[in-house]
Order: sequence, then C-alpha cells, then structure tokens
Amino acid sequence: MDPVLDVDWAAHWRALVEARWRGAGHQESFWDRRARRYALSMRGQVDPFLEFLEPWLAPTRTLIDVGAGSGRHVARLTPRLDWVTAVEPSPGMRELIPPSHNLTVIGCTWEEAEPAPADLVICVHVLYAVADVVSFVEKMERAARERVFVVLRDEPHRHPAALLAAMAGVETREPRLRDAFLVLRQMGIAPDLAMFTYPVFHRFESLEAAVDDCRERLGERWDESRGRAWLEANLRRDEDGTWVHDGGSMTSGVLHWQPRR
Repeated sequence: MDPVLDVDWAAHWRALVEARWRGAGHQESFWDRRARRYALSMRGQVDPFLEFLEPWLAPTRTLIDVGAGSGRHVARLTPRLDWVTAVEPSPGMRELIPPSHNLTVIGCTWEEAEPAPADLVICVHVLYAVADVVSFVEKMERAARERVFVVLRDEPHRHPAALLAAMAGVETREPRLRDAFLVLRQMGIAPDLAMFTYPVFHRFESLEAAVDDCRERLGERWDESRGRAWLEANLRRDEDGTWVHDGGSMTSGVLHWQPRR
C-alpha cells in the first residue's frame, strides 16, 4: 500500500472532524454565545492573509467571504472592492459585521447559501469543523470566477483550551493545511501554496470569561480545578483590564487556485 496515494484523504478529513467534536462542547449556538469574545480576541492580531491577498484586489472585483465571522476581513475588503458578500450562519457573529453600501450579508451556512458568483472566494480558518469538505470546496469553486483561497493552520491550535486538552492527554487533532492539500490533490486540484508564521494571542474580558470559554470548548473533558488554576497562572492582566494568553508563533498557509470549469 502506498502511504500517500492509497489513502482516501476526504474520509481521513471527515474522521478528524468527527473525532474532534465528539465529547466537546460544540453546539449549534456555539458561535452565537462567544461572538463578542471572538471579536475581542481578534483585536490587534496580525493577519498576513490580507497582505497576501493584495495583488488580487481591485475596485472592479467582487468577493465572497465564506464563514465571515464578525467581519474581520469584510471591514478591510469592502473599501477595496466593488462588492463583497459575507456568508455567516451565526446571528451573534452577523450582528458584529460592519455595514457597508457594497456589502451583502447572507445569514445561513455555506451549504445552504445561494450567493451570486464572485471573482474571488475566500474561506479563512473555517474548514476545521466541515466534515464534507469535498462538497464544500466544490461549491466554492462553482461560485468563484477567478480564484479560490483557503486559509488554515498547519500547527496545533494555541487557544488555552487546546493546550489544556493536550496536557490532559485528551486532545484530538483538528484538520490542518497539509490535510487540505492532500484532499485537494485527491479531487484533482493543483493549488498554489503560501505559508506564513506570525504571533498569536487570545484576549478575554475577564479571567472568568476565559474559564467559561475553555469550559464550553472542552465540554465533558473540562477539569474545573486544574483548568482554572492553569488559566490563573498563564494569563496576564493587560493595561486595558483584559486578560491575555500569549500563544507564541503560529504557522498557517493559504491554498489558492483557479477554479476548474
């Protein structure tokens, strides 16, 4: 058996996704409950993808942001493009997307969405929880006239909940950039690849908010006494009153290609 060519990488991806959320606190309303926490944590974060995307931006081009979240990218892209469509299923996240005269927000999952085609389609740190990755990617290809961009981490997550799970020996690996590359090759797609390493941190409005966030992420795997003690020891109080965990450096990358026709 060939250890690369004889593997069903789409099935491998599905297994990673399903194992990761088994026993964790992930529910339909997960992102609704933590939307404002997420937006706070993204404040001041380095985003190398936007710099990478620069050569494709023009006032005549359109873009779809698949899984737009709180509008982290939308806010920077609407002034640079003719039109942006943000697809985001979480009402809590959609409430935080900055309005713009050239922005359409679609409130459903990508699988349910019916957006008009756009020149560019981006999907940034979204695929980790998508079990049927092949159908998801194929739909992005159908929606893109010029180029598809998929951004993923290629290292373990640095969120305190992920570190706590790893220390307790209950961590389940999320899909990574390298897994996505193999799925795309299995699909017959030959993507270009760019990698970048950048500092990451996680910000919480209070120590109790950090405890709540980790408890919700870990579900039945959460250990109250050990988890709280670790957070108290490893988070620092910032000048603005928030609590910050320094995640060190992260390596992520972007897979991008011209859609097949």
